[in-house]
Amino acid sequence: MKVLFNADDFGLTKGVTDGIIQAHTKGVVGSTTLMVNGKAFEYAVGQARNYPSLKVGIHLVLTWGKPISNQVPNLLDANGNFKYKSNYLDMDFPNIEDVEKEWRAQIEAFLATGLKLDHIDSHHHVHGWEPLKEVVVKLAQEYNVPVRYVDSFSDYPNLLLTDTLYLDFYGKGIEENIFGNLQDLDVQSVEVMTHPAIIDDELRSVSSYTDKRVQELDILCSLEIPDWVEIL
Repeated sequence: MKVLFNADDFGLTKGVTDGIIQAHTKGVVGSTTLMVNGKAFEYAVGQARNYPSLKVGIHLVLTWGKPISNQVPNLLDANGNFKYKSNYLDMDFPNIEDVEKEWRAQIEAFLATGLKLDHIDSHHHVHGWEPLKEVVVKLAQEYNVPVRYVDSFSDYPNLLLTDTLYLDFYGKGIEENIFGNLQDLDVQSVEVMTHPAIIDDELRSVSSYTDKRVQELDILCSLEIPDWVEIL
C-alpha cells in the first residue's frame, strides 16, 4: 500500500511550520499544503526552499482569515475576513465567480514563490463542497495538479491524489497503531491527514486545535514503517 502523510496548515504560524518540517525531517510526513494567507507564509516559503524533499501543495482557504484578492466582496464579513466558517455546509452557497477569483489568486501567489505546486486540498475540506466542485475541477485541470480525495470527487478518479483519505488521525483518533488501521483499507493508495506543530502563542490565538498537534508530531516522528507500506 502506498501511504502519503500530508501535513495541513503549512504557514499558518511559525510553530506549525516548524512542527511540519520536523515531522518531515525526522518522521514520515512527505508533503504539506501551504496557506498563502497564513501568518507565517513567507517563513514557510523559506523553509520549503531549505527542504526541497518536502513536497508542497496548496491549502485553499475560504473559511479562515482574509482573502488574497481585493475584489471578492461577496465572500467577506464586515471586518474584511472570510464570512464562511467551518460550518459552511449550513450556510448559503457562495458566489462562485468570487470563489474562483480568490482561489486563482491564492494559487498564483503560491506559484509566484517559485515553489512547485504538488497538489490541491483545502482548509476544512471546503473544496469538497458540492457547489464548488466545478471550480476545483477547472483549476486542477488548468494547473495540472491532483486533488485531495473527497467523496464528491469520486467520479473524477484521474484527478485524485490518492484512492482515499484517512481522516481519523485527529483528535481522539490519534494513536500509534496508524498502520494497523490503514491495513484494513481496501485501496492501493491512501493519504493520511495530519496536523503536527510546535505550539506557539500565535497558534493558540487562531486555532482551537492545539495540544493534540504535539501528540501528532511525537507519533509521526516515532513510527516504524511495515514492509507492506511504501511511504510517498
